[in-house]
Amino acid sequence: MRSRPITQLAVPAGVVGIVLLLVVPLPPQVLDVLIAINIAGSLVVLLTAMTVRKPLDFSVFPSLVLVLTLFRLGLNVASTRLVLRDGYAGEVIGAFGHFVVGGSLVIGLVIFLILVVIQFVVITNGAGRVAEVGARFTLDAMPGKQMAIDADLNAGLIDDDEARRRRAEVAAEADFYGAMDGGTKFVKGDAIAGIIITVVNLVGGMVIGMVQMGMPLGDALEHYSLLTVGDGLVTQIPALLLAVSTGIVVTRATADGDLSTAAAGQLTQSRTALLVGGAAAVAMALLPAIPKIPFLLVGCVLLLLAQRAPRPGAEDDAAAAPAAGAALAPSPDSPEQLIEQMRVHALEIQLAPDLVTLVGTEPEHDLLGRVRGLRRKIAMELGIVVPPVRTRDSVDLPRATYAVLVAGVEVGRGTAPAGRVLALGDDLAALPGSPVTEPVFGLPGKWVPAELRHTAELSGATVVDRVSVLVTHLGALIAENAPRLLTREDVRVLTDGLKAVNPSAVEELVPALLSLGEVQRVLQGLLAEQVSVRDLGRIYEGLALRARTSTDPEGLVEAARASLGPALAAPHVQEGVLRAITLDPLLEQSLVEGLRTGEAGSQLVVEPSRLEAMLYRLRALVAESETQGRTVVLACAPAIRPALRRLVAMGLPRLPVLSYPEITAAGATVDAVGVVNDAPAVAARG
Repeated sequence: MRSRPITQLAVPAGVVGIVLLLVVPLPPQVLDVLIAINIAGSLVVLLTAMTVRKPLDFSVFPSLVLVLTLFRLGLNVASTRLVLRDGYAGEVIGAFGHFVVGGSLVIGLVIFLILVVIQFVVITNGAGRVAEVGARFTLDAMPGKQMAIDADLNAGLIDDDEARRRRAEVAAEADFYGAMDGGTKFVKGDAIAGIIITVVNLVGGMVIGMVQMGMPLGDALEHYSLLTVGDGLVTQIPALLLAVSTGIVVTRATADGDLSTAAAGQLTQSRTALLVGGAAAVAMALLPAIPKIPFLLVGCVLLLLAQRAPRPGAEDDAAAAPAAGAALAPSPDSPEQLIEQMRVHALEIQLAPDLVTLVGTEPEHDLLGRVRGLRRKIAMELGIVVPPVRTRDSVDLPRATYAVLVAGVEVGRGTAPAGRVLALGDDLAALPGSPVTEPVFGLPGKWVPAELRHTAELSGATVVDRVSVLVTHLGALIAENAPRLLTREDVRVLTDGLKAVNPSAVEELVPALLSLGEVQRVLQGLLAEQVSVRDLGRIYEGLALRARTSTDPEGLVEAARASLGPALAAPHVQEGVLRAITLDPLLEQSLVEGLRTGEAGSQLVVEPSRLEAMLYRLRALVAESETQGRTVVLACAPAIRPALRRLVAMGLPRLPVLSYPEITAAGATVDAVGVVNDAPAVAARG
């Protein structure tokens, strides 16, 4: 059988065997072997605790404490059964009762009590306190550690795999210290159980010896007391070793090496301390009535160690090299450092100091995790790679406020009060809080206390947590500013990725017909209208056909749109129906006649009053459709589509403007929900 199945079965089989110890009588010879295993196992645990580099390297220790404690208590039960039933519990207990304590009941009891006091009063209490404080401090430090990891990830200092490894280590550290806090209670309980079992064995043995065996009081006291003390010693010695192991594990505060290496290095780091200690030991040997040899021997050893310790000047020399290196490093005022400080981050979230708690591990506080998910979502929807989002706190922001910056310029701001959730709905009068407007969809809402979440849901409101509000707002701002976020380097990366799977489309277009800058302008034009550039191959093929005859930017954008075909209208189709607002034929004809072309693209020459009336009617139709839960588009002739889109964006930036060929390419049923004309009233149907 291979070693892996054996190791997998060892612990379960051992636990089952421990349970059997509690109910099945054992021969004395088997008990001797199990006692030897107990002592040796506890010694191995102690040595392992001393040699590990950091506590997490011995993460199984809390569970091991429980198993070994149960094993030792099982041996107590088995040995008690043999002592009280047969008056004999094997050679090991007999040896501890006669040879180790010299056959003296008083000496045995004193040694046993000393071991119990050392374990229970000194080691176990101290280890328990250290474990409790360590668990509390570790849990308190988790949000800060998580924020530091996410900050390094967003800054590009580490990759996703390293970030996951660090997060797992932080979580494992918290779990370990929490388990150690409970593991110390096992050790303390074991010490108390040892005292009670010893008293029971002592009293029960004397009663059985006198009543059942007919032994005189002195003989019964001598025989059973020595066995009881021997039994107590063979169980308390492993318990003491395990308590020491617990104390060593919970008090480790360094990961530079094992305990012996760290202790030797730190105790010999001070030459002065060794010299003074050695001189003091030699001086004590000169005092009258003081043994000379022990103190002279210790003093000479300390003086010898002092000679081998590093001199104070050597420490300064060792520090001089890093200082010289630091002197050669760029100063804060050097051009390199100033350039680094001047660097503008593409995307940044600033948080008021009281919002730093949004960066945590809980689902409703994992801001950076949700931001990474948002980046993946936008990549799948728009086809661009959103740059890493830098997150930092800012004392300049008002309380409970966050701000989103694109290229160093604030593009949006919102609030997310601590301890509250956002309730959205029309009937919120019964809920406490000041009315607010949701930043993305403009819905009415209130920030209500988190404990009233269930009450708000029962009143019919939609409840959203703080992180969801911020991430939704961030997603809308990223989509709105996608053209600014798409850099030329991003276009190069996208082009190289397409070249790996469709080289002909890239080689025909770049750089033969268009430069990367011209391609960037086309992709930015598509993103400005919320058109996904994920199907980059078709876009490049359409651009290659158009660029052979003209490199006009507006014409290139329209060619790219035409190459996408049904993909333009498909996002707006609901249940096979595309709902569209159309222009009155007379109005559309007048717009075509007012079309003018220039270096900045085509423009519509429209009287301001007429434009205002058209936008007003268009706004009314869109609002009516939105109240009915419908998504609508504006349909127009291909010739005026780019210019009309620019006009409509002034009043309705999120309204898609599609040409008739783009609508028919979707193959869906078209439902004209309204017509924009020159009449004072707008005719619309539901």
